[in-house]
Amino acid sequence: MTISLAIDTSTSKTIVGIVEDGVVLFEKAHEGATDHGRALTELVAEALKVAKPAHQVVVGMGPGPFTGLRVGIAFAQTFALSRQIPVIGICSLDAIAIDSDEYTVAIDARRKEIYWASYKDGLRIAGPAVNNPAEVADFIIDVYPDMQKLVALAQTQNVTEPMYLRRPDAVPTAERP
Repeated sequence: MTISLAIDTSTSKTIVGIVEDGVVLFEKAHEGATDHGRALTELVAEALKVAKPAHQVVVGMGPGPFTGLRVGIAFAQTFALSRQIPVIGICSLDAIAIDSDEYTVAIDARRKEIYWASYKDGLRIAGPAVNNPAEVADFIIDVYPDMQKLVALAQTQNVTEPMYLRRPDAVPTAERP
C-alpha cells in the first residue's frame, strides 16, 4: 500500500494529487503561471487532509519554465527530505493522458514556442523538445499532466535533473555580445 503525493508545476497550472495504489484520493489544480509558490503550499495542505502520510513524492521534472519547475521540484525535495521519504522525478509530458496509440502532446513554452514530445504505443519516440508550433505537426495542446499517470510512471522512471530545454535568459557579463 503506497500513498504518493504528486506535484507538477511545469505548466501554467499548479497541480497536486494524492494517489494511493493507483486510486486518486485528491487532485486539484490552480491556474496561474506566476503563482506556483503560493498555490502549491495551499494545495498540498489541502491534499494532506484527505489521506494518511505519503510514502513518496512524485514530481514533474518538466520540460517547463525555469521558475515554475524550480518551485515544484524544490518543494518536492524539501517535503520528501523532511519526512525521509523518496522523491521520484517524471517527465511531465509523459504524464499527459491521451487516449490514442500515436500522438504528439505539447505545452505552452511561452515566447511563441511549445514544449513537445511524440508517443507511439505508450512510449516516447521523439522529444522532449522546444520549437515554434509551426515546426511541429499535429500536436495536442491545452492538456495537462494527470496525477494518476504521473504516479504510475514512478514505477519505470526517475528523472533526476530538471528538463530545461532553453538556454538561460541571464548570461554572465563576459559572455554578452
